[in-house]
Amino acid sequence: MTSALERFYSVIPAGGIGSRLWPLSRADAPKFLHDLTGSGSTLLRATWDRLAPLSGEQRIMVVTGRAHRAAVESQLPNLTDPNVVLESDPRDSSAAIGLAAAILMKREPDVIIGSFAADHVIRGDRLFRAAVTQAIATADAGYITAIGIQPTEPAIGFGYIHCGGALDVPGADSALLVDSFVEKPNLATAKKYVSGGAHLWNAGMFISRADVLLEELAKNRPELHAGLMELASVWDDPALRGPAVDRIWPTLEKIAIDYSVAEPAAAAGRLAVVPGHFDWDDVGDFASLAKLNSGGRKTDLAILGESARILSDASSGIVVSQTSRVISLIGVKDIVVVDTPDALLVTTSANAQRVKSVVDALKLSGRDDVL
Repeated sequence: MTSALERFYSVIPAGGIGSRLWPLSRADAPKFLHDLTGSGSTLLRATWDRLAPLSGEQRIMVVTGRAHRAAVESQLPNLTDPNVVLESDPRDSSAAIGLAAAILMKREPDVIIGSFAADHVIRGDRLFRAAVTQAIATADAGYITAIGIQPTEPAIGFGYIHCGGALDVPGADSALLVDSFVEKPNLATAKKYVSGGAHLWNAGMFISRADVLLEELAKNRPELHAGLMELASVWDDPALRGPAVDRIWPTLEKIAIDYSVAEPAAAAGRLAVVPGHFDWDDVGDFASLAKLNSGGRKTDLAILGESARILSDASSGIVVSQTSRVISLIGVKDIVVVDTPDALLVTTSANAQRVKSVVDALKLSGRDDVL
């Protein structure tokens, strides 16, 4: 009998435009296609390199938009054609991960899948692999398994996982039952969670037997499940796939997998969590990008851009430059400056989450040329 690790398949959902990182992240060059750490690797490539030692390169599936296929395949030359799943338009994570699970289960009925976002920054690959290996063992025991991160601050931009008692799963000494999923809290609540010690950040990583995940989806979102199963039934037949996608994909409900699978599974006692002890950041806005590139030192100015020409005096924050323009900062604290050839953003770290509202306003005004 093959081991759980041998049956493991990595799934990388590579979607979304990262609107809180506009104008750096655009529809045609989303967040996951950028090097945001100065490492020389895009976030997508770094995700692939992190997963390859676990599942092997032949067992990594990428779910992405049709418009990004060329860029994704250029970044990942060893990605095989059967492992490219193209969305005609974004339908959120339940459709993306659910379709991958359904396709892989049709190919391998006993497959275990793990979903890992293409646009997160993780440091500590050995600790990451240790956590995922425990999560695979927990998934093989029948649990949908999340990986939670020990909070380092009372962040209000993340969801939280309320941990319950320890599980007795061979090969997963750290696995805990999940009491509940908690949405992004206010600051006072987040402080209680961090000081209480029973909550972890939800890092959006889920590991599960494909049949267990799809069974949970069928219970909670039967129409979405039916559409995904119908798509998977013809996916590997090129003549049937196109017409099925055109007919079914636009009808699929847009819903995050946290709501369609994880929350109900927690309520039913079928959700587990393995604490991850690696450094993790979802790079959700320019404030987190500044922290990431300044070693967490608020007094520093982080600078991104190969040709950046920055003059700074007594200033802190972040400057991202894609032009050769000289940018001079004098006596400004926690500033965010993003300079691209056709758009300029100036804000502060405290207002970084509000960048999404600029993107929404541009959409409403029809300014798609800068999105």
